[in-house]
Amino acid sequence: MLQLRSIHELSQIPGPVSLAIGVFDGVHLGHQEVIRAAQEHAVQHHGQAVVMSFDPHPLSVLRPDMMPKRLCGEKLRARLLAEMGVAGTLLCPFTCEVAETSAEEFVRSLVAACRPLGCISVGYTWSFGKNRSGNIHSLMDLGQQHDFAVYGVPPIRLDGEVVSSTLIRDAVTVGDLVRAGALLGRPYSLLGQVIAGRQLARQLGFPTANVRPEAEVLPPFGVYAVQARIADDWRPGIANLGIRPTVESDVVAPALEIHVFDWEGDLYGQDVEVRMGTFLRPEKKFSGVEELLTQIRTDVTRARSLLSA
Repeated sequence: MLQLRSIHELSQIPGPVSLAIGVFDGVHLGHQEVIRAAQEHAVQHHGQAVVMSFDPHPLSVLRPDMMPKRLCGEKLRARLLAEMGVAGTLLCPFTCEVAETSAEEFVRSLVAACRPLGCISVGYTWSFGKNRSGNIHSLMDLGQQHDFAVYGVPPIRLDGEVVSSTLIRDAVTVGDLVRAGALLGRPYSLLGQVIAGRQLARQLGFPTANVRPEAEVLPPFGVYAVQARIADDWRPGIANLGIRPTVESDVVAPALEIHVFDWEGDLYGQDVEVRMGTFLRPEKKFSGVEELLTQIRTDVTRARSLLSA
């Protein structure tokens, strides 16, 4: 998948270019419909679909006090888009200067860069340009002027509610990962790089990998039955999400410590995706290592049973 970092780099894509534009935090069911509309146009017109997003999140520049926590980081989003068959991504820098660009200027820059611009697909309520002056109706007018198609994808509803990143953040925060997965259209997961740990769990007979999650929105701290993606194979395991109060005396950043059943290997430095399954118990501080080890054995037995069912 080709990864672009500026609008002028769109000239590298064989046209017509079908652009899906949005923040796409989480790549949930609604986002997927916006992207599929661009992909379908690309297939019909023998072009290429490109997903265009912004870095940092526009609200971090326009309204920092309203900036939401990220559901997923850039690496997981790129992985999800690649799995959807997206030809390329454009992560456009969002600055104060970009925020001052009018809706017309923004569209003209896309038209000038693409060879040619075939369509723009967005959510129906999307707004853009200085002071959010552009909307789906003005975008359609600009499409007529510059000869590109416009798709305004209506909201997707699930159980009567509009699917949104906000709704998913709320579900994740309270630990309703089944609901979060339904809204995402896939099992809820965290991705992060495996970092060096204290290797205490290895000494106890349960070697673990310490994953530093990309996401800023995390489910409740505790122990979960999980599946970890290793070499494109999903393997069952158990994980502790939190700050490990029994073995850490100082406040540390939250980590996802995973033990993969019946597997040995070195994951240091690798990015590992972990599907978060059944919540087994809250994180707690034990009186010592022996009590912790007894609880780990109990947790592993329960997780194995749940994951084999």
